[in-house]
Amino acid sequence: MNLRTVSLRRRVAVSVLLVLFLVLVALVISVDRTFEGQSNKDVDVVLRDAETRATGLMMRGVPPRDVVRQLSKRNVHVTVELANGNRFGDEPEEGPFQRKNQVIRGAKFTFYADTEAISQAQVRLRKLLIMLGLGAIVITGVLMIWVVRRALAPLDAMTSLAQAIAAGHRGGRLNPSRTDTELGRTAAAFDGMLDSLEGSEQRTRRFVADAAHELRTPITGVQAVAEALVQAPVDSPDRDQMSFLLVREARRAGRLVDDLLALAQLDAGYEMQRESVDLLGLAEAEVARTRFVAPDFDIAVEGVPVVVVGDGQRLAQVLANLVDNARQATGPGGAVRIRVDVTGFTVSDDGPGVPEGERERIFDRLVRLDDARDRRSGGSGLGLAIARGVVRAHGGELTCEPSGRGAVFRVVLPGGA
Repeated sequence: MNLRTVSLRRRVAVSVLLVLFLVLVALVISVDRTFEGQSNKDVDVVLRDAETRATGLMMRGVPPRDVVRQLSKRNVHVTVELANGNRFGDEPEEGPFQRKNQVIRGAKFTFYADTEAISQAQVRLRKLLIMLGLGAIVITGVLMIWVVRRALAPLDAMTSLAQAIAAGHRGGRLNPSRTDTELGRTAAAFDGMLDSLEGSEQRTRRFVADAAHELRTPITGVQAVAEALVQAPVDSPDRDQMSFLLVREARRAGRLVDDLLALAQLDAGYEMQRESVDLLGLAEAEVARTRFVAPDFDIAVEGVPVVVVGDGQRLAQVLANLVDNARQATGPGGAVRIRVDVTGFTVSDDGPGVPEGERERIFDRLVRLDDARDRRSGGSGLGLAIARGVVRAHGGELTCEPSGRGAVFRVVLPGGA
């Protein structure tokens, strides 16, 4: 998206002045046409009045010469031409006139109305309207500078706040007094964006710090064991045990790095493979894997064959994370059940369960409900966060459901059949 960054002040001022100019031009033309039309009507009234008076005088037998003399005034001239060719009255020599002819009792009367005064008044009116219009434009332009500056002051406040935050001054907000106006909604959205960005930044910093702390433990263990192994005599009976500890700590660090990489891929919008996945077959494979790792553990699967479109490897990772968490929570004598249905699958156990207030927090990164136990088992606290990220990447949802006993994790996937 390419945002046009023309000066808003200039755009508003020019737009208002252009609209005002067009309105004034239309007003001048309208007033001028109205004045001209009304003036023509007034002249017509004067000519009709002269015609009426001439008709009345002629009807009373007044000689045409006297009629001309009585009707001719400063702004009205009358001439008459008789049937015998005699003419009375003089035509006006110059100036704008409006003329009207009328035959009265065989005599041709011509009435002239002087319109020079009207023309001069119309010219003066036009000049006055033009001067007033230009004055109005100049005054409006001056006022627009102040008005636009005041109207756009909230945008200046947003700019100043954004610059302050870019310079490292966090926590500032616009706090609009009203959110039902254009600027109010913009300011509220701006504050919401800042809250989201600062919250994301804080979570990222906390996550990086926690990840560094988590990595430091196995790396410190690897370093300590490696140094002890180097310093130990070749025939030392503890070399085998130290080698085992070295491999275990290295694997623990490797699993944590793999989990961090998986989360980074999910955050970056990792593109999942799309293939037909048999959820019941996936669950049966996970049961077989668990029984191989822990032959005496009570785990079983039930349900109906369901095929979804998704990344089989990632969905298997989700199922493995949920089963491993359930097995660690219940201990060797516990029981885990996997149930597959047309909407997805459920992993439930008979362990201590998840407190109601923790059912959403456990999906946060590097969160453990039993920190000591998870550290001994090699858990990083990232398994559930990765599982939920994978499920959501498939368009589904992973939740921890209420249960009377144990924990129940529900995976809903779209397009089950």
